[in-house]
Amino acid sequence: MSLSSVLIESLDAIDERARGGAVSIGNFDGVHLGHAAIVKALVESSRRLGGPAVVFTFHPHPLAVVAADRAPTPLMWPARKAALLAELGVDSVVMCPADRDLLALEPERFFRAVLVEKLQARGVVEGPNFRFGKNRSGDRETLERLCRDHQMELVICSPVQDAGGIVSSSRIREWIAHGEIAKANDRMVAPYRICGRVVRGAGRGRSLGFPTANLTSIPVLVPAVGVYAGRAWVGGDMFPAAIHIGPNPTFGEHERKVEVHLIDVEEELEGAEIEVEFIRRLRGVQSFASAEELCRQLEQDVAAARRLAAADHNEKGAGDGHDG
Repeated sequence: MSLSSVLIESLDAIDERARGGAVSIGNFDGVHLGHAAIVKALVESSRRLGGPAVVFTFHPHPLAVVAADRAPTPLMWPARKAALLAELGVDSVVMCPADRDLLALEPERFFRAVLVEKLQARGVVEGPNFRFGKNRSGDRETLERLCRDHQMELVICSPVQDAGGIVSSSRIREWIAHGEIAKANDRMVAPYRICGRVVRGAGRGRSLGFPTANLTSIPVLVPAVGVYAGRAWVGGDMFPAAIHIGPNPTFGEHERKVEVHLIDVEEELEGAEIEVEFIRRLRGVQSFASAEELCRQLEQDVAAARRLAAADHNEKGAGDGHDG
């Protein structure tokens, strides 16, 4: 299934692919284990009803429109989110632009405009804390009443919990912001990724024997400063990678940068769009007494990154590939 057949990018573009089935409305940022449980129930409901399994979400996050200072930094860009939801069994992802007029609708009007008129939904699947409509004033009780009035099946899913509480996007965001990638990955359906465009750097990495792709225009949360083991995708090709996030104090540089060393890759990548997946944080950012000392540490970092990328790849299979 191609991404273009799954992703619908406006209310006006909704067609038969997304009508007459079961719908779940939410941000689904990070596509974590709690989201996977909702999608599982969504797919089951859609099969009972004989229609598509549909996720309706907004881009950007509604808070970016109504209260930008409180909007969270996203964990995923739209194509990545849609691809992972499709892998879980979703038939259509409606990625609706966050429009002030739509967000200002009272719960009953929002329900009618989106679920009844546009999606012609026969079922709704949500978590217990679902809120909708103007100022998030519609709650579970409102949803139950509206589904009864419109003869829609309603499924409320129990939240997924671990020892620390409910698995949520906000917890995952906090772990990533602190560099705790392994914790975040354990609660997501796929390892954390960023994407960006490669720009020309100082060229110092290449002179040291460790050329890096310097990333800019990154639309999602960048992990805490440090050195990470991971993978990089260029087009459809995957490479093990060592990722450095932060300044270069050894050379007196204080700007925070994202530099990706694609292991065993010599080609020039300037201008390329690449995706970078994080497996584990190896160490913090350090200042070294000399370039020689730095190179010795980089050799260790690259060896560790190569080993971890190979082990993770063998354990989980080839992964989900490039999703553009």
